Amino acid sequence: MTLISFVVPAFKVQGYLRECLDSILDQPFGDIEVIGVDDASPDDSGEILAEYALRDPRVRPVRLAENVGLGPARNIGLDRAVGEYVWFVDGDDWLVPGCLPHVADRLRDTAPDVLIVDHVRAHWNNIGTRSAMRDVFPVPPGATTFALRDRPETLKLLHTAWNRVVRREFLIERGLRFEPGWYEDVSFSYPALMAAGRIGVLDRICLNYRQRRTGAITKTRGDRHFEVFAQWHRVFGLMDRWKVTGLRPAVFERMIWHYLTVLGNGDRIAPELRAPFFAQMHADYVRFLPPEGYPVPPGPEGLKHRLVAAGRWRTFSALREAHQAGETARRTARRARRRVAPVVRRTARRARDLALGEYYRAELHRPVDPTLAVYAAYWYRGYSCNPAAIYEAARRLAPQVRGVWIVRRDRVATLPPGVEYVVAGTREYHRVLARARWLVNNVNFPDFVRKRPGSVHVQTHHGTPVKVMGLDQQRYPVGAVGMNFAGLLRRVDRWDYSITSNSFSTQMWERAYPADYTTLEVGYPRNDRLALATAEDRGQVRAALGIAPDEYVVLYAPTHREHLPGWRPPFDPDRMLDVLGPRGRLLMRSHYFHDRERRPGGPAADGVLDVSAYDRVEDLYLAADVLITDYSSAMFDYAVLDRPIVVYAPDWDAYRVARGVYFDLLAEPPGAVALDFPGLLDVFRSGAVDDEAAERARTAFRSRFCALDDGHAAERVVRRVFLGETP
Repeated sequence: MTLISFVVPAFKVQGYLRECLDSILDQPFGDIEVIGVDDASPDDSGEILAEYALRDPRVRPVRLAENVGLGPARNIGLDRAVGEYVWFVDGDDWLVPGCLPHVADRLRDTAPDVLIVDHVRAHWNNIGTRSAMRDVFPVPPGATTFALRDRPETLKLLHTAWNRVVRREFLIERGLRFEPGWYEDVSFSYPALMAAGRIGVLDRICLNYRQRRTGAITKTRGDRHFEVFAQWHRVFGLMDRWKVTGLRPAVFERMIWHYLTVLGNGDRIAPELRAPFFAQMHADYVRFLPPEGYPVPPGPEGLKHRLVAAGRWRTFSALREAHQAGETARRTARRARRRVAPVVRRTARRARDLALGEYYRAELHRPVDPTLAVYAAYWYRGYSCNPAAIYEAARRLAPQVRGVWIVRRDRVATLPPGVEYVVAGTREYHRVLARARWLVNNVNFPDFVRKRPGSVHVQTHHGTPVKVMGLDQQRYPVGAVGMNFAGLLRRVDRWDYSITSNSFSTQMWERAYPADYTTLEVGYPRNDRLALATAEDRGQVRAALGIAPDEYVVLYAPTHREHLPGWRPPFDPDRMLDVLGPRGRLLMRSHYFHDRERRPGGPAADGVLDVSAYDRVEDLYLAADVLITDYSSAMFDYAVLDRPIVVYAPDWDAYRVARGVYFDLLAEPPGAVALDFPGLLDVFRSGAVDDEAAERARTAFRSRFCALDDGHAAERVVRRVFLGETP
């Protein structure tokens, strides 16, 4: 028999579900099954479950026709489970690597009805906070089991379903199920502990409980938080039905603690609902108070209990407001102290910047220009990428919108004729940033830019990610040196729209950049040109580059390594040209972070063209017959052309450890793979560059990442963002 059935409900967790599934399936223990329940999720959670099921027979997906909620979805998974034990793991949490053999050993050694495992709260800012395990069990129980009446302090462990592994037959025998509604764990976990004859505790951290920045019900205001009362009523109803004695005081204390926790969280109960919530707390206090009393906590927490007992809402509220006012005053004082030093250090050299800042703030008080759209790309390096494609489509489809580009002074000459622009850092620059209705960029605008009511910020991004990005970089500090994640989130909070080229990007951005923007999964506007390109377009580009029609062109475009500044993959252009033959031509393009470094001339200079300073990379894609890259997003764009791609990854192992990657590029490549330079040369010598295996890999890659690039992505963005049309 399978030892553990994992039940993983999935609803709006597409950004996290892969990590959850990988954390289970990659454990060094295989006697498991994973029942993934797609609770009619409106995102791609269901598709992710189906994808994993195709490649791992241990995954059994269930797709629900309508949304039933977390509790009923877990029940559906439970009904399909065959394991001796069931572990309910939410789709946005994940297991600690290597934990499962320890869980399995403890289950086999002690045969508990319920095994409680330790966890940490994994906050979005990469801070982890421990559970109450050490406080509740300062001396770990070890490999022993007990009944709840012998260790009632167990009730003080978090009452969730995901921190306990439960014997399936025990659940069936006692008829334990999840109830519908929010706080469904309450009416499952507490009764399970009361009914269990054998409770075990594994004081090993096994699960990361994700504390999401957005999207969790604990950060969602509304009257559904009142559903917590019905869940606790069910607990006391079961206690009466089962005639549970001796535990009522401890359970009652947990109920009041939980109510106070829900009420005390300002993200849950809106001000106008606080008094009614408190009134229900008082009613439940009177209704369920044990005749023998209960252990009232000491100190301020005990005062809260006494105020609930007396129904004194005004006093409770006044004390809370006084506490909050004190906290606000202390935070204000700390901020003021931090600001003093920078103010003192200001000098005359900053006078111009200060004046421009004042000018910008003054412009913020003027009306938003309803016709003005501001465009920028790559930190004002020029006219390119998705913003350029959107600008061109807007000129055609929304001529009433006036588009203005922001560029560095040294890049003005690269702008196409007729493009209106302002130079970064000037008064005009500050004015358009303050007054624009639309702000379109493939990176973030500077921190001083304010999000005005009525303005629309469009983040287009500039590639499908291989390497981890955003908040995910917190787990890879070597590759995130100098990152200010708090500042990043302030910038992300300005976004109204995030443009993505495929569902994979949508999933990764949702996790890396958690905020309340709207995702437009429409394809990449910059790839419209590639999708619609003709043979004539290709010929014109090659002629402009001085490339003959019969030359065999290889474009080499590696990415940069944040963790290894100055390092370049080993690549000898002369040896590559020898392999390509007399009709071979090599285009070399450095990453823009390297300021487009140029290759010095050499014996093979006639066959090598440095295209690092070439602004429109799409032209280079059209000219090339083959792309060689490593971890660059270039592969996703070039794949639109359905031409050979070679992944050259000589530092793959080091890169994925230091920088982090979102998927195994060697397992799912867009074509042939080489791990060293001799291997790269052999790919071309042997014909593996475009053999049957490479073509199969490219077809699968294109199906996953390029399906939306049909030549009309920019039009879809303009119609939604500028014209307000909905699909």
